[in-house]
Amino acid sequence: MKNISMEQYVLGVDIGSGSVKLTLLSQSGTIAGTAGCEYPTHYPQVGWCEQDPEDWCRAFRTALAQLKQATGVTAAQIRALAPDAATHTAVLLGEDHRPLRNAILWTDQRCREQVQRLRESHGDLIRTRCLNTPTTVWTLPQLMWLREHEPDIWTKTKHLLFAKDYLRYRLTGIMETDIIDAAGSMFYDVMEQCWSRELCQIGGIDMGWLPALRQPSDEAGTVTRAAAEEFGLAPDTRVLVGTTDTVMEVLAAGSVAPGHTTVKLATAGRICVITDSRLDSPFIFNYRHVVPGLWYPGTGTASCANSYRWYRDTLGRAEYEALNEPAEHIPAGCDGLMFHPYLNGELTPYNDPELRGSYTGISASHTMAHFTRATLEGVAMSLKDCMHTLQELGVTMGRVRIIGGGAKGKLWRQIVADVLGLTMEKVKVDDSSFGSAMLAAVGLGWYRDYAEAAERCIQVESVSVPDPEKQRVYEKLFARYKRIHDALAPIYRGE
Repeated sequence: MKNISMEQYVLGVDIGSGSVKLTLLSQSGTIAGTAGCEYPTHYPQVGWCEQDPEDWCRAFRTALAQLKQATGVTAAQIRALAPDAATHTAVLLGEDHRPLRNAILWTDQRCREQVQRLRESHGDLIRTRCLNTPTTVWTLPQLMWLREHEPDIWTKTKHLLFAKDYLRYRLTGIMETDIIDAAGSMFYDVMEQCWSRELCQIGGIDMGWLPALRQPSDEAGTVTRAAAEEFGLAPDTRVLVGTTDTVMEVLAAGSVAPGHTTVKLATAGRICVITDSRLDSPFIFNYRHVVPGLWYPGTGTASCANSYRWYRDTLGRAEYEALNEPAEHIPAGCDGLMFHPYLNGELTPYNDPELRGSYTGISASHTMAHFTRATLEGVAMSLKDCMHTLQELGVTMGRVRIIGGGAKGKLWRQIVADVLGLTMEKVKVDDSSFGSAMLAAVGLGWYRDYAEAAERCIQVESVSVPDPEKQRVYEKLFARYKRIHDALAPIYRGE
């Protein structure tokens, strides 16, 4: 039997949409344990969405204590850690290096006016420098809103970090970020790989606030003695720079070569295809991969698992398994009931924050099971919108893996496979913290590269093959889905 006291481990840390998640990976490539701890999200006004950065740190401390207790692994055995978090989430610090306010999340909608101004006045420049189109998810319009509406906070700001950088700063005392997270700011020049003075001037951002730029696998430093005592780590633990949660999910799925595709059913939905170049479209998010020379351009569905969670809490009022079982017996298409998942507007292929969700075609014969299945089908239809956007750009999808919390449900996986007409593999573990653990392992030299890490660490758990008959049904229904969008969009815009 292997002596656990002799093993060495790396730790992946994900600052998620509602909790910190940890994955402990052994040098032999096996997952030794996982843990998590939730924290609150604040909604000061309709359409606003914020979190307290110190809540991330408290949750990390709690989850790490639980993980060590559950596994018996000591702090000294954790040789390195790498953090990740959602892109776009800026943390503003004052002279005392403490957060001046809660961090605005990417789901926040308050900066619509600033987005419109950026599109009208600087759209071409932003597309050239950032390779992306302004929407409310980006940091630049969020900061423009803060400058205009909270001038006291703005004048006190001395440093700007992103979510995973703040936790790493609390661990090491070093302020840095990586080039992928920086690309989510919309004041970073993606091609030149440097902060853009021109875009910072547009946003009124002092470039002296901005952290140094590093690669995700670079070592930022080691845990300070004070942080070691506070968080329960060894003071010599190496801390890598880390990166964004999406590219770590892509890595956790083993998407490390051109054509590899991930379909993500999480708070937001994503389809990302690995390419050797960026894609030119206002509806595509272009980001570099951690694999040198590759990109993971992707599409975005604003409310994916978030739609099902909303449905569960407000209409279904039952656990997911209890909702799914009756829905399995409802025919594809739900006897005419259709759902559009625009609870927070929509990204690909509309970039329209005014869109709203709807159930259409309701009749007296529809049951709760119909509404459950319609909700799952509606999100799958929005992902089909995303897939079409990629296909129209000539992108070829190779091996497809489905990831995210929503992918745990067999019914939803099958619906997505049927709607998209794609065979999908589900890996055993797909959390971004697992990807960050692999990043740390590569950074330590345990593996030659990310391809070897994926080969050694990732296991396929199941495969969903599309049903040809249901695929034909959904192909017809998708045309109706599009017509309903086209009919309702002008209403939501007040036209």
